[in-house]
Amino acid sequence: MRLLIHLILRLAAVVVFCLACAVGWVLVDAHRSIENDIAVSADRVAHNLQNLYWRQLLWRDGVYRDALLPLPDWESIATMKVIAPGICISFKLGAQDPHEICSQVEGIGTTAPGWFVSLYGALFGPHDSVTRPLTIRSRDAGTVVSRAEPAVAVRQAWRQVTVMVSVAAAMALGIGLLATLLIGHALMPARTIVRGLRRLEQGEHRHRLPAFGATEFNHIAGAVNDLAGRLASTTAERLALTKRLFQVQEEERRALARDLHDEFGQCLTATAALAASIEAGATPERPDLVDDARAIARITAQMMATLRGALARLRSQDLEELGLQASLVQLVARWNSGTANGAVFHLDVAGDLADVPAEAAVNVYRIAQECLTNAARHGKPRHVHLRVARTTDVDEAVALSVEDDGGGDAARINAASGHGILGIRERIAALGGSLSIAAAARGVRVAAIIPLILPQPRAAAAVA
Repeated sequence: MRLLIHLILRLAAVVVFCLACAVGWVLVDAHRSIENDIAVSADRVAHNLQNLYWRQLLWRDGVYRDALLPLPDWESIATMKVIAPGICISFKLGAQDPHEICSQVEGIGTTAPGWFVSLYGALFGPHDSVTRPLTIRSRDAGTVVSRAEPAVAVRQAWRQVTVMVSVAAAMALGIGLLATLLIGHALMPARTIVRGLRRLEQGEHRHRLPAFGATEFNHIAGAVNDLAGRLASTTAERLALTKRLFQVQEEERRALARDLHDEFGQCLTATAALAASIEAGATPERPDLVDDARAIARITAQMMATLRGALARLRSQDLEELGLQASLVQLVARWNSGTANGAVFHLDVAGDLADVPAEAAVNVYRIAQECLTNAARHGKPRHVHLRVARTTDVDEAVALSVEDDGGGDAARINAASGHGILGIRERIAALGGSLSIAAAARGVRVAAIIPLILPQPRAAAAVA
């Protein structure tokens, strides 16, 4: 999961938790507010009735009367004003029947849904009523009972919750959007760092990350830049070592070819001459000597043919004597003459290969040699096409491709750990080129770009 989404989800979880806590607090506050309205309404009505009682007592000269019922006056607008919305007041004077009056509920709010009614009832239960005595003439003169309408109380709580949730949701949405923008802006250096790491992965070791405003990202950028410098230095040293190894390999091949030609070749030639001498000097009574001499001659001829093939693969003097193009022609001709499965090898040359530098020419020849060997070894092709082209743009290079119709698996060749593909990759990497192995129409296509201007390890190391 992306870090930005992860942080946003965490922020949303915190907001939902805070919103739930706020809803719980609003419910508790609404419950307390209703209970307070019940008590306050009872006190106000009791006080109002006491004033009415004394007024009626004075106006009617009721000091000597046993009972006064100020019923026409207590159910008035003045009394309604002191009763909180959603509260009902019941007044009982002596032994008479109680009289009840309720406040208006039209402006309290809409009816609460059933689930909220059930939740509110489960959490708080019904509200307790409040009783206040009317202490006129005696404590048993009358009582004022204040209670809350259950449906109206739930409507009041629902209204407060909806108002609070609406405001909180709007604020949470705004805060969430602003937080998302701020978090996204704060995490923008991470994308730059990832792109820089990708470029390092692709071999762009000269790339450096810029400085960032945040200290933490600056530390990361510094570590990445240091890593890039070390990678550039290590890569330059590895390329220089690889080039030196290939040079030593070519020298060893020349030495081995020279030793085989001078020592082993001369021995085979002497063996063939000795076999011919034995065959010529054998008497008619020793026909077995003739047969043995001819067998030795045949074996010697086979070993000579094998030796010539080995010398052709080892020697690179032909490149210096004939040039790259002629050497490639001879290479393809040897494959056409020596292939046992009947495959036909084709050569297409584009551009002038005459002035290709000697070191680059040797590498092109070795890469072509190994690619043809892999094409013939890892498939059953009928046609193998070798194409070599000299580019004429600013970055001069030789483009080489080998395509066959042998039905090979490009993915398996890419994942192979054999010495052939590994040697091609290392040789091309040392030259600063590129290699691609992909599926062709009926087989596999191996394409390589070999720069003619070889990379300078010292310069790369100095930049690092």
